[in-house]
Amino acid sequence: MLTLLSKAMRSGQFCDGLSRRDFLSVGGSIAGGLSLSSLLQAEAQQGVAGSHKSLINIFLPGGPPHQDLWDLKPDAPDGIRGEFKPINTNVPGIQICELLPKLAAIMDKLVVIRSIVGARGPHYAEQCMSPTLVPGSPSLGAWVARLEGPARPEMPPNLSMCYRTSHRPWGEAGGGGFLGAPYAPYGLVEKYDPGHKAATTADLAPDPGHLVLKDVSLAQLQNRKALLTTLNRWQTSIVKSAVQQERQQFVEQAWSILASPTLAEALDVSREDPKIVERYGPGVPVYKDDSAPRITENFLRARRLVEAGARVVSLNFSRWDWHGNCFKQGREEFPMLDNAVSALVQDLHERGLDRDVTVIVWGEFGRTPTINQGAGRDHWPRVNSALLAGGGMTTGQVIGATDNQAGEVIDRPVTFGDVHATLLHNLGIDGHGIVYDAQNRPHRPLDADSQPIAELIG
Repeated sequence: MLTLLSKAMRSGQFCDGLSRRDFLSVGGSIAGGLSLSSLLQAEAQQGVAGSHKSLINIFLPGGPPHQDLWDLKPDAPDGIRGEFKPINTNVPGIQICELLPKLAAIMDKLVVIRSIVGARGPHYAEQCMSPTLVPGSPSLGAWVARLEGPARPEMPPNLSMCYRTSHRPWGEAGGGGFLGAPYAPYGLVEKYDPGHKAATTADLAPDPGHLVLKDVSLAQLQNRKALLTTLNRWQTSIVKSAVQQERQQFVEQAWSILASPTLAEALDVSREDPKIVERYGPGVPVYKDDSAPRITENFLRARRLVEAGARVVSLNFSRWDWHGNCFKQGREEFPMLDNAVSALVQDLHERGLDRDVTVIVWGEFGRTPTINQGAGRDHWPRVNSALLAGGGMTTGQVIGATDNQAGEVIDRPVTFGDVHATLLHNLGIDGHGIVYDAQNRPHRPLDADSQPIAELIG
């Protein structure tokens, strides 16, 4: 088993112990099988596009407080309204939290959804990762990888910078489901180690000249490739078939991904203008309790990855399950989120990527209207929220509304499926089209009643 990212790189960059789905792994090639064949076959069918639609899915583990971020209620009574004040944005009539001034200044490039319904009470992160919640269903990134294939041969279509947290659901970007492991996200960060005080992959920029494939150098891999080529020729001399020819083609394509420096270079933020890096703000490479570290640089890496050819990039950021000290934590977290998201959106617009790249920022549910005795807010699945940008959407608007305590949706309820339908629409994918699995059973990415949000795509 050969895995692309390894701790044998510069100190503190990549760790071993990644599973098959964690990153581009070639298993069983010498024995005659290629685990990437399905992925590469999709590429062969789809071709390589000069430009592509893509998605950056930013997951806030734990459920961020909607009424303290995007849906403040300054006229609510004590014990409900919170400590933060709303401020005007550059779109008349839209207000958000005072600790988000940079996002307020670009609200014309954003969309706030205040009325997501249908969340489940526990921490089901898959609500933000999978279009449907049927057991075994693929993640949205897996569907995109299956339906679109790679945009460029050297870049896997579905990537994850979700840190493996000790609370497992917060660290998963969703799997391949019945579509199969080749379409699951390829992980770019280490597993959670409770003994670590910091995320040792805070700098995710390997040196392409010293790339190590899980203790196998590129030179060694080239020798193994040569051996595989010899075996293929021997097999072909005995049995000439279209399957054998296709398999050889898949091997060559898999090699192009493994040997290319494109992925390593995309992760290397030192290649960016320092002024651009500074916009995103400094990250904090310390795990937030049982959740993810606050690596603001990963927002920049996400932009670099989609620019390099990734179709879906998922990442997790910090810990938002604030049952206590909600406002103290908000004063620490909100400015970091404000920096990173506003920088990402501005970056996409300046590069002319705003119509091709969709950004979504959300968690698994909202928080209670009532502030508890510990100055926190508890789980509240009856209301959730999201912030979106790009994707060619009609921005500068708010979708939906809640009551005067932000506890119930009173206008334009939106389901998680509707949000996923919108994301798929932005990617140019018909979420109700039929895809057949290995047993020739029909499946659709979306439930029948999930529809794109008309106000955003009109």
